[in-house]
Amino acid sequence: MNIPRSRHYYKSKKDAHKDSAVLDKIKAVATDFPSYGYRRITAALKREGIIINHKKVYRIMRENSILCSIRRAYKHKTNSNHDMAKYPNLVKNTTPVRLDQVWHADITYIRFEASFAYLAAIIDGLSRKQLVMP
Repeated sequence: MNIPRSRHYYKSKKDAHKDSAVLDKIKAVATDFPSYGYRRITAALKREGIIINHKKVYRIMRENSILCSIRRAYKHKTNSNHDMAKYPNLVKNTTPVRLDQVWHADITYIRFEASFAYLAAIIDGLSRKQLVMP
């Protein structure tokens, strides 16, 4: 037999016409329900009688940039609209030349699976070393 080995392993290119028909259906569902992800769209297509794998729906949506973005709950952390005194930045144009001249402080929160915790940091402006509490 004079058949090359590569012929046995050859996979033909996917038919783009099949994907375009499914793409039209996916776009129709995605425009009706913009918050649907690939799993919900797969379920909607199956309800319409189209038998398709969720991986293929994900691939088509990814290639055509119609995946929905995840909306996360936003926590407002800063309230600048208050009646208390607002102090100016006194070290805006100052370059520290010795230790203990300028200190930087910040507070942030760290998100955990069920809740969050606050983290406070105080750092020297020149050496960038943290303040060690006794």
